[in-house]
Amino acid sequence: MTISITSEEVAKIVKVKSGDDLTPFISVGTLVVEKHCTDAAFTATELNEIAKWLSAHFYLIYNPARLNERASVVSKQIESRVVLGFDVTRHGQMAMRLDWSGALSALNEQAKKGGVLTAGVSWLGVTYEKLDDMLPLD
Repeated sequence: MTISITSEEVAKIVKVKSGDDLTPFISVGTLVVEKHCTDAAFTATELNEIAKWLSAHFYLIYNPARLNERASVVSKQIESRVVLGFDVTRHGQMAMRLDWSGALSALNEQAKKGGVLTAGVSWLGVTYEKLDDMLPLD
């Protein structure tokens, strides 16, 4: 299925700075959805919605929205928080919720753990019996 979303659709769910181009974020969001949300039961509408929310997530990661907190005359401005994965923004969280297959959630957990690590063992020697055959007898 082909994913087709526009900058205007993404701009409806995230505040975009004037002059910002959403094309690279839509490309990345679409790429992730096409690679990981592969269940054949997804409809085109579902994939488009996941890609739209994920594109907004990537835009916010690149250009973090500022969160303002104010209590009377005291205020605090937060640029972003340090968290790996899609759960750093509510847009990434929404994309994971829309992905009923769980692929994005699994990818999110994998990112938090530093990716997939595999370990292996290789035997480069010979068995004791073969070693005995290889040694010269005096």
